[in-house]
Amino acid sequence: MKKKEKLKIEAEGDNHIMTSVDTPMLPNAFEKTDKEKIEIIQDYFAGIMETLGLDLSDDSLKGTPYRFAKMYVKELFSGLDPKNKPSLSVFDNKYQYDKMLIEKDITFSSACEHHFLPIVGKAHIGYISSGKVIGISKINRIVEYYGKRPQVQERMTLQVYNELKDALKTEDIIVIVDAEHLCVSSRGVKDKTSSTVTLEYGGKFNDIALRDEFIKLLDLKIK
Repeated sequence: MKKKEKLKIEAEGDNHIMTSVDTPMLPNAFEKTDKEKIEIIQDYFAGIMETLGLDLSDDSLKGTPYRFAKMYVKELFSGLDPKNKPSLSVFDNKYQYDKMLIEKDITFSSACEHHFLPIVGKAHIGYISSGKVIGISKINRIVEYYGKRPQVQERMTLQVYNELKDALKTEDIIVIVDAEHLCVSSRGVKDKTSSTVTLEYGGKFNDIALRDEFIKLLDLKIK
């Protein structure tokens, strides 16, 4: 690979380029079973470890390729598979609650798709019912589902917003994600104090006064 191409690849990763709101997936992404994927990833990762010079006959290391592969398929990237998408319970708003409902401090972990290093943070979500309400725990599960895949934070924010918009049949939704990226804190610039904030909103939240009220209720210091 030429130096110019390497520099371009590095720049694209550091700039966190997002090409689509949808996670880029191959058409045949789910032809293999989870068991088959684990076996393939296990072999590949064993090769990576051996290339680094690690001795896989050592008792401490010999199980690492399998543990790594299982973690990727069953845990860290389980949100890639639609079968793991949470079932959303939506109900009629029979009690006619017409103010903001806020679910704050939803902790999540994800991984930067440019370096496969952790993204750790919190999501804060508010909505105003247009006739439908959603089970509160389902909001957390939506965040978890879209976090469990290689991500760009901007994309994850949009995916959560769009999922709630489809479920609740309203654009009166706001999503704020505040997260630390280890690809920033542990490599490259190595800034250990910064965080990244993204937000998406629509409908009534286009009113800056309502957005300010939402942010004030979160007690976040966002300008």
